[in-house]
Amino acid sequence: MSDKDLEARHLETLDRDLGRFSNLEIAAAYIARPLVAPGIALVFIVLAGLAAAFLLGQTGAAPIVVAAAVFGAYMALNIGANDVANNMGPAVGANALSMGGAIAIAAVFESAGALIAGGDVVSTVAKGIVAPETLASPAVFIWAMMAALLASALWVNLATWIGAPVSTTHAVVGGVMGAGIAAAGFGAVNWSQMVAIAASWVISPVLGGAIAAAVLWFIETRIIFQKDKLAAARVWVPILVGIMAGAFATYLVMKGLKQLVHVSLGAALVLGLAAGLGTWLLMIPVTRRQSRGLENRNKSLKVLFGIPLVVSAALLSFAHGANDVANAVGPLAAIVQTAQTGSIGAEVSIPVWVMLIGAFGISFGLCLFGPKLIRMVGSQITKLNPMRAYCVALSAAITVILASALGLPVSSTHIAVGAVFGVGFFREWDAERRLRLARMAVPEAERIPADERRRRKLVRRSHVLTIGAAWVITVPAAALLSAALFLILRLMPG
Repeated sequence: MSDKDLEARHLETLDRDLGRFSNLEIAAAYIARPLVAPGIALVFIVLAGLAAAFLLGQTGAAPIVVAAAVFGAYMALNIGANDVANNMGPAVGANALSMGGAIAIAAVFESAGALIAGGDVVSTVAKGIVAPETLASPAVFIWAMMAALLASALWVNLATWIGAPVSTTHAVVGGVMGAGIAAAGFGAVNWSQMVAIAASWVISPVLGGAIAAAVLWFIETRIIFQKDKLAAARVWVPILVGIMAGAFATYLVMKGLKQLVHVSLGAALVLGLAAGLGTWLLMIPVTRRQSRGLENRNKSLKVLFGIPLVVSAALLSFAHGANDVANAVGPLAAIVQTAQTGSIGAEVSIPVWVMLIGAFGISFGLCLFGPKLIRMVGSQITKLNPMRAYCVALSAAITVILASALGLPVSSTHIAVGAVFGVGFFREWDAERRLRLARMAVPEAERIPADERRRRKLVRRSHVLTIGAAWVITVPAAALLSAALFLILRLMPG
């Protein structure tokens, strides 16, 4: 064999070996890719624990506070992965926002809401579910809050994994209830409050869905099905955006800024009315300018609803950050205060570093794990466009205002997802109604078979069942898990 042949064989062998190494690198990268997000999340959790150790290292309570900070960071990550999808999902599903844009806006406004208008004071045991005086000692109280925090985080994590948007506040409430029962028996629980929370499982989605369906019906009859759609839009879009601005102004004053300024419901409504009128007047020339050169078709209407939809998603995120983050980190703040003072207080201030854990944890959780639930809410339950997504956003603001006026406990998660269901079921009903009218003039042979009509349903029933079941079992599942964790934690030394 000549030298050239030997060299050719060596080169061929080298190419094969390099090819194997290349395939190995590709396979390793493919396997490692799913581990990147959990790895970053783990780093954040560790940093939260180290920050707590550094800030409170001079006190004897440091170990328990570090553990609580780790659990709190884990909970905040899960809020970002699950709860925030309800605010951004409709805008992404309607193609008014890209996934990256939605994540960026939500991260900024959720953090701003938590840090600027987050709760200065919260009940130590999640809205009075368990009376602190029923717990035997500060140590028992700390273990109960630790169990509640970890149990609610684990449950929300599981719900995110199966693709079910759930209420993190309800998970915290269930966790506190379960730990309270394990620590002091059934008499420690405020059952009237629990009945009100259970009622919100029905009130929230039904009210949100009904309002969203009513708004969509109005948009269809006044704009979409008009002969001159653009002329109708020039009249009604400024009014609708004004209503949205007024509703969100009232919503933010009542829910998002309640810790900065105390405003009564009447004053909030007056401020909302002023904001709505101002926005209506401002939007009249804006809508006319936007509608110039557009064709008289439904696709053109999407342009007019795009910017209001993006703004509404940002405002919902701000209010969510201000209102719900404090509920999630409340148990952590209660642990910190009790560990430092050695006594159980009726109220507890949330330290800045605890709010930072909540704010940054939500942002990291949203960026790392949020897209799954955003797609679920935005496009997998029913198909959304900017008009339908606008109905969901407006319904969320109006429903919270109505519930606050009536004193009804509601869940922002249940409202938003219920509104998506309401839009989808209304479209099904309206399509079936129009089909019945059309069948009156269609021969029997040309009618669509019943099986085919069922196949064309506009709301995916599998998601309805999955999400509904997750809502119903959130409180009892978190309670059972929390009770078990409390009994385990009490066995630990120290």
